[in-house]
Amino acid sequence: MISGKTTLIAHIGYPTEAFKAPLIYNPWFDKAGIDAVVMPMGVKADDYAGVLKSLFKLTNIRGALVTMPHKVTTVGLVDECTTTARIAGSCNAILRRPDGTLLGDMFDGTGFTRGLRRKGFAFAGARCLVVGTGGVGSAIAASLAADGVASIALFDTDAASAEGLASRLRQHYPRIGVDIRTSDPAGYDLVANATPLGMKAGDPLPFDATRLAPSTFVGEVVMKQEITPLLQAARERGCRFQVGTDMLFEMIPAYLEFFGFGTTTPDELRAVAKVAY
Repeated sequence: MISGKTTLIAHIGYPTEAFKAPLIYNPWFDKAGIDAVVMPMGVKADDYAGVLKSLFKLTNIRGALVTMPHKVTTVGLVDECTTTARIAGSCNAILRRPDGTLLGDMFDGTGFTRGLRRKGFAFAGARCLVVGTGGVGSAIAASLAADGVASIALFDTDAASAEGLASRLRQHYPRIGVDIRTSDPAGYDLVANATPLGMKAGDPLPFDATRLAPSTFVGEVVMKQEITPLLQAARERGCRFQVGTDMLFEMIPAYLEFFGFGTTTPDELRAVAKVAY
C-alpha cells in the first residue's frame, strides 16, 4: 500500500513494458515491511535530462534505477560517479544524498561478481576473459578489477570499444594486467559472455566452447533461458557456471544497500518475486 510516507524509487527507461524490477522489489518491500515503492517511468531519450532534473526535486524520492536508453547519458547528469561507473561509462543507479547531490553507480558487474563469490570463485590471482565490451561487459570488467583479479583479457568485434575499456581499466587499476586478446577461452580461470549471443535461436556461440578447460568458470549474461547453448556446452565440458538471472538477483541486494534499505539474499528475492524467467 502506497501512503503519504512512501519513499519513491523511480525506474526510468523506455519502453517500460518489459520492466521486471517492480515485480521483484515491491513484493520484497511488502514482506520486509519497508514503506517504499519502485515505480516504472517511461521517458524518451530527448526528454530524459529535463525529466531527471525535475524528478529529483520531489521531496520523497530516494533514487532511481536507470535502464535503456539512458545508462550512458546518466554519467553526464549526476554530480559524481563511482569508479565502477566511470570505467563502465554508464550508470544504472542514482542515489540522492542528504545534501541533495546525485551519485551514480553501476551494478551490472557487481551482480555478476557477487554471484561468483557465492559460488566459491577465487578472485585473487584469477586470469579472466571478458567477451563483449559494451555496457555490461565493461561493468563486469570493472567489478572483476575491483575484486582483485590478476589479469583481464578483453575481446570485442568492435576493436575501438575494447581499446577504450582497456584504457579506462589501466587508468584506475594499473596493477592489473589488461590486454586485448582473441575470444579463445583456453587458459583462463573465468570466461564471461557479455554479448547478446544466445538470445536468438540459431545464434553462434560467443566463443569456441571446445577450447574450455573443465577448471574454467563460465559466466553468462543472457537471460532468455536458464541454460543457454553456451552453458550447455560448458556443462558438457565439466565447467562450473553461472546463469544469466543470477546476475540480476545478486544485483538487487547491492541496490538495496546503495539506497539504504538493508540487504537480502537472492533466494529471499526469488521466493517473493512475481516474475518468472
